Amino acid sequence: MLNKHLLTCILTFWCFFSLFAQEDNKKKEEIPNIIAVDSISEVKEAIDPLRPAKAAFYSALLPGLGQAYNKKYWKIPIVWGAIGTGIYFYVKNDKEYNRYRDAYKSRLAGFTNDEFYFDSNGKLTNPRVTTDGLIRGQEFYRRNKQVALLVTIGLYALNIIDANVDAHLMQFNVDENLSLAPHYEFNEFDASSNLGLTLNFKF
Repeated sequence: MLNKHLLTCILTFWCFFSLFAQEDNKKKEEIPNIIAVDSISEVKEAIDPLRPAKAAFYSALLPGLGQAYNKKYWKIPIVWGAIGTGIYFYVKNDKEYNRYRDAYKSRLAGFTNDEFYFDSNGKLTNPRVTTDGLIRGQEFYRRNKQVALLVTIGLYALNIIDANVDAHLMQFNVDENLSLAPHYEFNEFDASSNLGLTLNFKF
């Protein structure tokens, strides 16, 4: 009689435990799905199709501002340094071009008092730079000035492109269901090895 009662208690406990375990497993299986759905919806809500255009506009307005909008603050000194260097060389060559041009105009007017007629000892009989040298100097610095301007414009455009591309990549959909991994396989029959890439997509 005691054995029957004990067996009944054990069976009842076992059934209760099994049901509880099944319910607990169901809850555990449902939680990741809910989290996954919520995380996916959050990612979809976070995508802003106008973000790349905004980043490009900000960089066009002020170089480096688009990088700040993308939170790539470390790029701002690089942008300013690159564009600033281009502007520096443009200004420097422009000043040298103006020096040679003013001296050349002065000589065409018949004057011999331009800066190249003087040195630390005073006025020279023959100028340090001839008239032909002034012409060559104007051509040299004008060419350098044009190159510096083109490089500066190119760096300015590159700053805009960088901000736009960064904004695109920040919103690039990296799905865990899609993975690309290196693949290595050793063939035991002929002792050869295969190396490649494996593309996996989970439905």
